Amino acid sequence: MALFLRMSAIARVAGAALFAYAAILSPVNGTGRAVHAADTGASSSQPKLMALGDSLMAGYNLPPGQSVPDQLARLLEEKGIPVTMINAGVSGDTSAGGLSRLDWMLKESPNIVMLGLGANDALRGINPKETRVNLNTILHRLRRDNIEVLLLGMLAPPNMGKEYATEFNAIFPELAVMHSIPLVPFFLDGVAGNPALLQADGMHPTERGTEAIARHILPWVESLTSKRKAPPREGMDKSHH
Repeated sequence: MALFLRMSAIARVAGAALFAYAAILSPVNGTGRAVHAADTGASSSQPKLMALGDSLMAGYNLPPGQSVPDQLARLLEEKGIPVTMINAGVSGDTSAGGLSRLDWMLKESPNIVMLGLGANDALRGINPKETRVNLNTILHRLRRDNIEVLLLGMLAPPNMGKEYATEFNAIFPELAVMHSIPLVPFFLDGVAGNPALLQADGMHPTERGTEAIARHILPWVESLTSKRKAPPREGMDKSHH
């Protein structure tokens, strides 16, 4: 903890990310398939919001209904913005894994996708160039289908070295500019390295932790839902993309 106090603000966040990223390789609570968090009585006018990510999105070791997507759906409901939430978090998923299952996941026909992949790439030391290509391909596909996207930024763990971190951390802001999409600079901001919001292992968010993450990204999501009130994607002309 003393180390964190002596580090600069950015270094503290990056250092905390090292511990948070260790959570991503842990088993998932549940099957990892896309499920509707609000699939009972959902109106066809409600936006379909998909959370495409890893175990941090899936809600490791938490009771049902306590993952980040579930918390986010409740916060939106409180603001009078009901959504059909699809939790597409899969334990251990990398950017390559997300790309490989993208076609299957898009059968859910989401209107908005929160893209939260890449942390496992950094934890495993995958070449940032590969991560960039994979995320860029996912984004091209989503934008081709006229799906609104919120990119959830990740930071490389500091043990990967300055050169790796510099190249990896630049991926997310650069892709956000390239695709003209909103970016959350760091998905785990305020939670990574905070014992009050982590489980006993010091890595996985508690229910309070997932709520804090959901509140952190809520303004970006709320903005996207105001742009996309669930127009149907079926039959959409994609020839101009």
